[in-house]
Amino acid sequence: MSFAFFPPNQRAAGSDLTISISPLGLVELSDEEFEVHGPRLNRYATNFAFFLGHHWAYRREAGEPQITLNYVATFARYINNFCFSRGVKFAVAKRYEHVVPALLKRVWEVDNQKQSLLNTIGEQGGVSGDSFVKVAYEPSWVDSAGGQHPGRVRILPLNSAHVFPEYHPHDRDRLIRLKLKYKFWTTAADGARQVMTYAEILTDDVIEEYINDELIDQRPNPLGVIPVAHIRNIAVSGSPWGLSDVSDIISINRELNEKLTDISDIVNYHAAPTTIIQGAKATNLERGPRKLWGGLPEKAKVYNLENGVDLAGPLNYIQVLKTAMHEIMGVPESALGQMQPISNTSGVALAIQYQPLMNRNSIKQMNYGIGLKQINELVLRTLFCFEPETLLYDPRTEGIKTEDDQPDLIDPNDPEVYQVDCVWPMPLPVDNLVKLNEIQAKLAIGLESKRNALIELGEEFPDERLEEMFSEQRRDVVEQGALDLIKATISSAILQMTGIATEEGGNPVPSSGGDQAGPGNPAGTAQTGVLPGATGIDLGVDTKSLINQFVTMAYGTKLPQSRNSEDASNQETRS
Repeated sequence: MSFAFFPPNQRAAGSDLTISISPLGLVELSDEEFEVHGPRLNRYATNFAFFLGHHWAYRREAGEPQITLNYVATFARYINNFCFSRGVKFAVAKRYEHVVPALLKRVWEVDNQKQSLLNTIGEQGGVSGDSFVKVAYEPSWVDSAGGQHPGRVRILPLNSAHVFPEYHPHDRDRLIRLKLKYKFWTTAADGARQVMTYAEILTDDVIEEYINDELIDQRPNPLGVIPVAHIRNIAVSGSPWGLSDVSDIISINRELNEKLTDISDIVNYHAAPTTIIQGAKATNLERGPRKLWGGLPEKAKVYNLENGVDLAGPLNYIQVLKTAMHEIMGVPESALGQMQPISNTSGVALAIQYQPLMNRNSIKQMNYGIGLKQINELVLRTLFCFEPETLLYDPRTEGIKTEDDQPDLIDPNDPEVYQVDCVWPMPLPVDNLVKLNEIQAKLAIGLESKRNALIELGEEFPDERLEEMFSEQRRDVVEQGALDLIKATISSAILQMTGIATEEGGNPVPSSGGDQAGPGNPAGTAQTGVLPGATGIDLGVDTKSLINQFVTMAYGTKLPQSRNSEDASNQETRS
């Protein structure tokens, strides 16, 4: 079985050994394009064929087993989920922390679906070995229902087989030209469905679009750079292309399926055994349970063909193949659902147990971190180009200033603006209680700040969280003061009514309701309705009204009311 991309003059039509992983067939390539990109596209086709479950180049007769255990897709999805399921956070230069993080959060989480994008980018790279991501701006538009859709920056993962990059001959990281080419369905003027080829050629200066090799649009590149980032899943020294996660186990998975199918054939053959009769004729012998055969010749023999194959050897061989796939991929057998005892294993012990997978994760984080940094630079340049108002700091929608040298207006030519690093969380489970105890111990002896503690706990915007915590504490203090004031007012009112001090009120004080002589209160004058110690302070509380409420609630001077649900008058009133 082979998988290949052939140029037009070499493709064998109707070949049963070639599998095309495309709903519209292979894109026609020139001889020059096939010479440069043919081996790469051949790898893509093979890897995606096995990833999608196309492990056989032929189909057996109906009723014959053809077992397919798709470990290629299982391992690829597991590694992708292990590396990207917990997401990624972005750290920017301190000088622009009040603006850039909010812009990136808007593009990744509002304009796009961040977690879905990471999963798609990781899957494309994990299977094919290369992941291409295009950044484009979608202007605002109004749908047919009148709904307003604001402009947004789109992050578009591309099919690696549709991208044909051209790098500088002496610099493998410098992209000088890129062609995006694929087929699509469309409707002709007469209503017939037809397949057409779309091509887009991007350089630093010009963007050109073609339909069936006919130029339909040509415009200058507003960014001045090609808005496509190339991420190598596993970088190879001296090569512009990356390696996939699954290429090394494809042959093993194919061998496993073939041997399992052979064993299935043996089991099925002997599940309905063949009866052998020697020295007699089987004309009148009936087969089936509870059947008795009599009158056979003296030397006649009747027996079933037994299974003479020892399946222990083939089963051990299958286990060897399965173990080899786990060792090559670095995924422990227990990670794919194998029964294991539940324990509170620490994060360090888990990291040692999953050390091969952690090594693979470190390599992917390094390579994808470089690519995500390129994507973020393209995102910011696109945003500054099409929405220049985002260069101005907006305290209502963005972060807070923590230093005086943080500018209100961003300089798009400052390279420090685009210095965005990736912060990857721990892929293995972390005991939060242990982490909190560690941070608390560091805070107690002064080896950690609250800001860094928040960063350690995964907080993406620590300054905003600190400001939020301070505001919440200040609000709690104000609310507690208001409650204390209400309690003091109530205690003072009870003291005036009964002369008995409550626990909150302290010792009794002279009532303010009688005549009290003093320097500020001549004899014969009374300060009615003013609480002790509150002279000159407007508490906004009428003491007499408060006392009336106490008396009503304490002694029930207002008679309780009830309603008989069976009373006809009440029913009429309700109706």
